[in-house]
Amino acid sequence: MFDFLEGYDLLGAFWVTVKLTVLSAVGSLIWGTMLAAMRVGPVPLMRGFGTAYVNIVRNIPLTVIILFTSLGLNQTLGVELGAHTVDTINFRLAVLGLIAYTSAFVCESLRSGINTVPVGQAEAARAIGLSFTQVLTLIVLPQAFRSVVGPLTNVLIALTKNTTVAAAIGVAEAATLMKEMVENEAQLILISAVFAFGFVCLTMPTGLVLGWVSKKVAVKR
Repeated sequence: MFDFLEGYDLLGAFWVTVKLTVLSAVGSLIWGTMLAAMRVGPVPLMRGFGTAYVNIVRNIPLTVIILFTSLGLNQTLGVELGAHTVDTINFRLAVLGLIAYTSAFVCESLRSGINTVPVGQAEAARAIGLSFTQVLTLIVLPQAFRSVVGPLTNVLIALTKNTTVAAAIGVAEAATLMKEMVENEAQLILISAVFAFGFVCLTMPTGLVLGWVSKKVAVKR
């Protein structure tokens, strides 16, 4: 029944999807946290940059961003991100595009968590002489992260599914292999079912585990 899978590196394709997800998730968390800090910071220029970045990037289709990394950064400007082979360059460009896009959603999720922290705590911290950076990193962000594990889980699941857009620039992940198999095999329904099951296996455990973590670390008000 599944003889059509022979000759295709199905596990390898999903492994590329996993690597895209993990690297993009880490990068998005870092850049998204920095954007959130800019948006709540005291410097008007940084607040303006953070607000403009989030509002612009969230309203650009991910496909456009991914294509820009390939056609704009690589082919036009010659950006290679330290890679020397086409496959590696495309992979790193896809990660860059996913980070640029997903970090905007991470920022907004985290900013909503920052808004749940009582203002009195920040005022008390400033009253004892802590700087803005110290207040943010020692008091506000730890509580904000605990309150937005659920929303960040949804962002991570969306990121996992969004990795399929990397196929637009030739990254050999699951969606690329699926397209190849559909073109070569006469088993459209079975192929679709196999790849749908693969993504369920990637996203459902993530949702269950992080949902449990969200309940355990939730800030009691």
